[in-house]
Amino acid sequence: MTLKCQPSASHFINGAYVEDTQGAPIECVFPATGEIVARLHSATPAIVEQAIAAAKAAQKDWARRSGTERGRVLRKAADIMRERNRALSELETYDTGKPLQETLYADATSGADALEYFGGLAGSITGEHIPLGEDWVYTKRIPLGVCVGIGAWNYPTQIACWKAAPALACGNAMIFKPSEMTPLCALKVAEILIEAGAPAGLFNVVQGYGDVGGALVTDPRVDKVSLTGSATTGKKVYAAAAAGMKHVTMELGGKSPMIIFDDADLEDAVSGAMLGNFYSTGQVCSNGTRVFVQKGIKDAFLKRFTERAALIKLGDPLDEDTQMGPMISGAQRDLVMGFVEKGKSEGARLICGGNIVEGDGSFIAPTAFADVTGDMTIAREEIFGPVMSVLDFETEDEVVARANDTDLGLAAGVFTNDIKRAHRVTDRLEAGTCFINTYNDAPVEAPFGGVKGSGVGRENSKAAIEHYSQLKTVYVKMGPVESPY
Repeated sequence: MTLKCQPSASHFINGAYVEDTQGAPIECVFPATGEIVARLHSATPAIVEQAIAAAKAAQKDWARRSGTERGRVLRKAADIMRERNRALSELETYDTGKPLQETLYADATSGADALEYFGGLAGSITGEHIPLGEDWVYTKRIPLGVCVGIGAWNYPTQIACWKAAPALACGNAMIFKPSEMTPLCALKVAEILIEAGAPAGLFNVVQGYGDVGGALVTDPRVDKVSLTGSATTGKKVYAAAAAGMKHVTMELGGKSPMIIFDDADLEDAVSGAMLGNFYSTGQVCSNGTRVFVQKGIKDAFLKRFTERAALIKLGDPLDEDTQMGPMISGAQRDLVMGFVEKGKSEGARLICGGNIVEGDGSFIAPTAFADVTGDMTIAREEIFGPVMSVLDFETEDEVVARANDTDLGLAAGVFTNDIKRAHRVTDRLEAGTCFINTYNDAPVEAPFGGVKGSGVGRENSKAAIEHYSQLKTVYVKMGPVESPY
């Protein structure tokens, strides 16, 4: 199969495509059919060296440019990305298996939003003046240097832009390593940035497995590491980066609670539960997979949920009528089905789905369990698939304690028409990102990230500037220097 938007080589370094066939092979598989749509190679040590050297050289010149000039490049890249949204969305669908109904509206468009937002912010990155009598202090926000971004496979375009946009706005260079399962989309981001006027070497893309990520993270010329991935991987990468005293942002997994009180709007609550479990075939780190439903609304909720779940259209993700695509791979499908079997064996009640959809591709029917208890595997471990667990509760204090009973803390949601309770409960939830009467909205203007085992640092918003820059303090003395010596 020949893709319309096919990158021409495995890596993008110093403004051009680069190949080294000595690297381990990487096959990009279209999850809907199992067909290989691209063959690439993992980065060799020589490729890694080229990328770091190129980023190091480009960063110095880029940092000398004004924030307004840097922002102009990012905003132009956003415009180009929006103009090519259709082709980029189709590539995203081939890369991930997500349906066009999603990718046309949530992937390249979200990446463009990040480039535009941080492009607009770049000229406003300033320090402050601190008067001290006749002396004074001023501060400057300065770049970190060379940043490494390591992406996950569920949102390859968006994640590349969420990391690149604030990094470049602050005057850094970036080397981005996509997941080996979705290697294509970040290469097009690199192309677009060059076309928009970014200097060669400023944003480089190298492919590879864990060894390539390890080589980048531990190189002494790298100043910052930003990872989107599982909590298990995050701990390893965080430790490796800490050994070199590098700055880090860790956006990791979750086992997030969604709390539905019995005064909630039923249709909205069902919509939130479906978006928080079935969007992107459930492959979203912030998904609200533990759905706590107050007993007064439980039966009505389960009835309406199963009615609507039965109408979800699975199928060819290139058909814009398709609402749910396949899992990223057969291995991920089998992993998720293992959790489904544990749910059954541990006593949860299957209310929909729970089966592999036969045919080409890695499809699972949208699945939900009722009568789940907090000690069950499906209520404790991140599944990363279209599997929802419904747990009963009676009181507010009870559900808050149970919702917080996890080592993770990425997101949480509350559905209620009691405005006081909505804010009171979100204040008590141990999560970095909370939603009231909605779920999984992630505008670039708002910070996104977790607490506890779900990571450190924040993506997006003005908060990201603090994670891609550092303060320099300058004390200015106007009078004589007094000394006792």
